[in-house]
Amino acid sequence: MSRELRTLSVPEGVAGERIDSALTRVLGLSRTAIVRLLEDGDITSSGSQLSKSDRVFAGQVIEVLMPDQTPKDPIPLTPIAGLTVIYNDDDIVVIDKPVGCAAHPSPGWTGPTVVGALMAAGYTITTSGPAERAGIVHRLDAGTTGLMIVAKNEKSYLALKEMFRSHQIEKTYHALVQGHMDPATGTIDAPIDRHPKEDHRFAVVASGKESITHYEVIEFYRAVSLVKVELETGRTHQIRVHFSAVGHPLVGDTVYGADPVLGKKMQMSRPWLHALELRFNHPVSAMPLTLRAPYPPDLQSSLALLSEAVLP
Repeated sequence: MSRELRTLSVPEGVAGERIDSALTRVLGLSRTAIVRLLEDGDITSSGSQLSKSDRVFAGQVIEVLMPDQTPKDPIPLTPIAGLTVIYNDDDIVVIDKPVGCAAHPSPGWTGPTVVGALMAAGYTITTSGPAERAGIVHRLDAGTTGLMIVAKNEKSYLALKEMFRSHQIEKTYHALVQGHMDPATGTIDAPIDRHPKEDHRFAVVASGKESITHYEVIEFYRAVSLVKVELETGRTHQIRVHFSAVGHPLVGDTVYGADPVLGKKMQMSRPWLHALELRFNHPVSAMPLTLRAPYPPDLQSSLALLSEAVLP
């Protein structure tokens, strides 16, 4: 199979970085894959081969002979009931992701994916980044609902990756947490990495990556708090880990210490977490966009139960 020759201009956000680090973020490939391409002479600029010690500069034109990114197994094209398109144009599609749907295929996941569902529905998705993650510029857990942006071409993919990296895209989540948050407004600043003993979980770890979560209580209910959450960083499971770490795990999130009895009373079989709103300038036209996704039925039902005295 022939390999794609990709030409790119280095964005301002990675200027001055070593080329292996910069291209890892821009192309969505692993650092190991980038280093292998450099060693094989597959990355050039102005006709000269580049090495991993080189640093990039803004506007530098780099040519990359991309690795064969054909997935080992075809991406299952599975339509998903409940997946709603909130916004769509030539460059991006924004969806309201339902529960039980992963962003993209991954080892051990056999359920439906956003990538597969969009392709099944006839949407064109960019081939930028790893093949199984086509068009994915950010992710939501399979158990989290709400807004996700997917890139439809390379230009929007590269722009969105840089926008997320430089915090130009504002995301608002709503979460229902156990107990009453005190103070009602605050910031959780605690580094996150994989749990030292349980690989499927993450945890606050002194040597972890900087992770910052801002929150504000919307309403206090009996024994729980509905909170608005905004992320300054985007670590895996960040909201779930941070609220668990301060003693207020998300209702239904038994992986991170939630009370299973409370979750059962509220009929929650997954963490109560929803990506409610996105605010950003369109990656190509720069048009300001504010998009919202309503609570799905299971979250609406659990809130309704709070007024029916289901809690002790």
